[in-house]
Amino acid sequence: MIGVAQRSRASRSMKGAVAEAVQAADAALIDLALAGDRRALARLLSVVEAGGARSEAVVQVLYPRSGQAHVVGFTGAPGTGKSTLVGQVARELRQRGRRVAVIAVDPTSPFSGGALLGDRLRMSGLAGDPDVFIRSMATRASSGGGLAEQTAAVAAVLAAAGFDAVLLETVGAGQDELAVAQEAQTVVVVTAPGLGDEVQALKAGILEIADVLVVNKADREGADRLAAELRLAAGRPSGQPAVPVIKTVATQGAGVVALVEALEAHHAWLESSGRGRERAARLAEQQLLRWAAAKAVRRARTRAAATGVLAQLVEAVAARRLAPAAAAEQLLALALPAISGAAAGSVAGEPPRAPGSRACAGSDGPAAPGERP
Repeated sequence: MIGVAQRSRASRSMKGAVAEAVQAADAALIDLALAGDRRALARLLSVVEAGGARSEAVVQVLYPRSGQAHVVGFTGAPGTGKSTLVGQVARELRQRGRRVAVIAVDPTSPFSGGALLGDRLRMSGLAGDPDVFIRSMATRASSGGGLAEQTAAVAAVLAAAGFDAVLLETVGAGQDELAVAQEAQTVVVVTAPGLGDEVQALKAGILEIADVLVVNKADREGADRLAAELRLAAGRPSGQPAVPVIKTVATQGAGVVALVEALEAHHAWLESSGRGRERAARLAEQQLLRWAAAKAVRRARTRAAATGVLAQLVEAVAARRLAPAAAAEQLLALALPAISGAAAGSVAGEPPRAPGSRACAGSDGPAAPGERP
């Protein structure tokens, strides 16, 4: 067992190493960003968005400062007017004296790897306000869920920079945009009449994550019926307030005051009821496990590619000699040799061998080029 003193020394050593890494590269940039330099903040966000050790060092330094902002996620189907609505919410928050940051996530093309990053065009009216900061992000290699991989890290940096509210807008892919519930304290699900069976489309999971429901484009026919259906469909565990259903017309600003009041009421309830601490712990657990999984996959892929095991496993799965789950176990054994249930055996389907065997090259052996053991 590791003693408390040993853990404390290890923690101080880790923090010292992180601080040194930041001091060597980005300490001046951090100081400027914290002092309100928007250009420095934009450059710092580019560092964070790129990922890697430099990004992680920056986030580690700023993370203790990031707990004061109210992070609000906006999700829903395409065509519901999320970008316009987010822009109007930002304006109303500014009227109330809040500093506001917006993260607008756009999908990346699976073919070209590019992204339009057009959501910020709908918020161009906010560009001249020094207390509004808009950051567009591409989903890139994200595993889905409507957000980019580094969204939480970018949100943490913006919160540390002193913004009172951070608004996250998902890509608008529909039912699978549940990742926003792992990043935001308050989740707004936006729908609109005239998109088909709206309530049925929301039942597949996205409705359950809503803290506030919005019927945007409420000047259209069917808005009242949709709002009534949402009130009936929205459930909430005992001890929690009913989910408000707000009708808005974002292009006119109608209903935005009521929406912002609902957001502030939910934030106040989180703080007064103690549920905010519970949600913070749940979000922390989800983010921790997601990062652990991502790091394990990257490490396994790097080592497997360097040793040729990745190509062998891919070929074995394609030839149906090895099931994907069994191949994944062998792949992860390269990154987690001490805890994996089975080490990499013969990709042709031989029984798995012990982690110390030569057939597991890369699992207990030396690290792949360019990676620490």
